[in-house]
Amino acid sequence: MTHFMDTTAINLKLGFNRAYIYEVSTASPRCFLSRKSVSSAAFETEMSTEKKGGRRRVSTTSSRARADPRALPSWLQLMQGSLLEMTMLKLFGIVFFCGLLSPSQEVLSGLSCAVSAGAMQNVLSDAILQNGLLQQHLQGLVLPNILGEGGLLNSPTSITGLHLVKVWLPKLSVVLLPGIGVQLTIAAKLELSGNCLVGLLSELIDILVDVNITANIKCTNFESGTVQVVIEDCLCILGAIKIKLLSGLLSLSVNEIVLNQLTATLPGLLCPVVDIVVNLVNIQLLGTLNAVIPVGTAGTIHYQLASLPFTSGLFLGLDLDGAVKQVGGSIIPHDSSPSALPPLLDRLLVLGLRQSFLNAVLSLLIQIPPQTFPCTSEAFSGASHLQEAITTLIPAGCSACPGTSPLSIKLALSGNPLILLEENKATVELSVVIQVFVKSLDGSILNLLLLKADLALNARVSIAGGRLVLGLSLGSTSLSLESSDVGISNISDLKPHCSSLLAETLLPLLNGALGVGIPLPNVLGIPLLKVDIRILVGLLVILV
Repeated sequence: MTHFMDTTAINLKLGFNRAYIYEVSTASPRCFLSRKSVSSAAFETEMSTEKKGGRRRVSTTSSRARADPRALPSWLQLMQGSLLEMTMLKLFGIVFFCGLLSPSQEVLSGLSCAVSAGAMQNVLSDAILQNGLLQQHLQGLVLPNILGEGGLLNSPTSITGLHLVKVWLPKLSVVLLPGIGVQLTIAAKLELSGNCLVGLLSELIDILVDVNITANIKCTNFESGTVQVVIEDCLCILGAIKIKLLSGLLSLSVNEIVLNQLTATLPGLLCPVVDIVVNLVNIQLLGTLNAVIPVGTAGTIHYQLASLPFTSGLFLGLDLDGAVKQVGGSIIPHDSSPSALPPLLDRLLVLGLRQSFLNAVLSLLIQIPPQTFPCTSEAFSGASHLQEAITTLIPAGCSACPGTSPLSIKLALSGNPLILLEENKATVELSVVIQVFVKSLDGSILNLLLLKADLALNARVSIAGGRLVLGLSLGSTSLSLESSDVGISNISDLKPHCSSLLAETLLPLLNGALGVGIPLPNVLGIPLLKVDIRILVGLLVILV
C-alpha cells in the first residue's frame, strides 16, 4: 500500500477556468483532506482562445490572481459545489487516472494485466454514455443570451433562455498515447431550445449542433505520495448547425451569429462537464481494482493497484498486488518476480497470476486438520490389503507387536503446499505424514510406521463465477520411512497401498477445500467470459 508522507500539497489543474489547491495530512494512519479557500489561494486563469474554422481551445495555467465564482453561470456554480463534494473521491480516483497516463518501471508481486484499447473504449463508453452519466451532468445546461443584428431587414435579434433539451447519438472513442496519456473524444448532437426575438416578433427557436469534444489528459509528478493531475487541451469542435424558427423568418446572418456565439461559449461549458464525468468514471474503475474479497471462511484477498500503470499504443498495463490474509491472522507473504505477459492479439484482457501469489492463496485454502480413522474397509477400500502388507513387514519374534489388534491411521499435512507452473502444466507439491499405530487398552500408542509421502498432484485449472478453481488428481508418490517402533525397515511394497489410501481419503478433502475457488479481481468490470487459460513458466495466464 502507498502511504503519503506527512502533509502533501496536491495541485489539481482542471481544463477550464478553475483551479484548486488541496492538502492531504497523513500524520496519523488516516488521511485527512483540506481545501484552501479559492479567495486565499493565488491563481491566475489565462484563457487562450484559438478560433479557427469553428474551433475553440480552452487551456488554464496557475498564477497569482483570484477566481470569482460569481462570474460563472448559476448552473455551473451548482456544479462547482458538486465538484467540491466529490473532491475526496477524486483524490482516490487520481491514483488510477495517473496510472492510465504514466509508464511504470516497477514489477511487483501478485498479478499483472493488459487491457486492449478496444476494451478500454467499451468500458468508458458503457460508463459515460450507456449509463447516462454524460446526459445526467449535461441536464440543466444553460447558454448565455445571444444578441446581434441580422434578423429580417437587419432588425435586432436576441436569443434568450437557450438551454439543452437532449443529447443525440453520442459516441466515444479512446486513443492510448504511449507514455504520454489518454485522448478521449466524445461526439454528439446537442439539441438546444430557447426564445428568439427578431424585431418585435417573438417565437421559439430550436438549434441542432454537432459537437466533437477531445480531451487530452496528462498525469505528472507522481512521487512519494505527491501527485499532480492536469486535464488540459479540451478541444471543442462545432460541426453542422441547423436552426429552426416556426415563422421561417431567418437570414444567413443569424446563422453566423449563432455559430460565432456557440463557438465562443460551448467549450467553456462542456469541458467542465467532461472533467467531472471523467473523474467520476475513474473512481468507479478504481473501485474494480481496489477490493477486499473473502476466500470462503479462511480469509481474504485484498487487491489493489500496486504501481503506476503504463500505456502503449495497443494496451493499458496494470500491476496489482494481492494481499492474502488469514482470518484473525497476518498476511501470508509472497515474493516479487518479473514475468512477461503474452501478447494481446485480438483479446480484450490478459490477466497473469504469478506462481508466488498462487502459493500464498493455496496456503490459505489448504488448511486441513489431522485425520484419524481405523484401517477398515469402511474408511477406504484397500484397508485389508494395507494391513496384510504391514503385517508381513513386522520382524519375526516381535513381542510388542499387535498381532490381530486393529490398526489406526493418522494423516497430517507437513508444511505448506506449493504450486509449480511449467509450460502447459500445473503441479501441486504436498507432503503428508502417515502414522500407522495401535492403541492399547491402557491408552499407550505403539507406532508401527511413521511415513512421509511427498505427493505431486496434477492440477486442472478452470474459471467459474469469476473465480479460479483448481482440481487435483494424484500424479506421483514418493514414500520414505521416518521411524518404526517395531523395527520395520523396508517399505518398498507399501507405496501402491499408501497411494490408494491418499487418493481415497486425502484427495477429496483437498478438492473440497479448493472448491471455494480463488476470487479474481474484476478488472475495469470486464466480465471473464469465453476464457482461455495458458500455463507458462511461473505464470498462469487468463485470456478474455
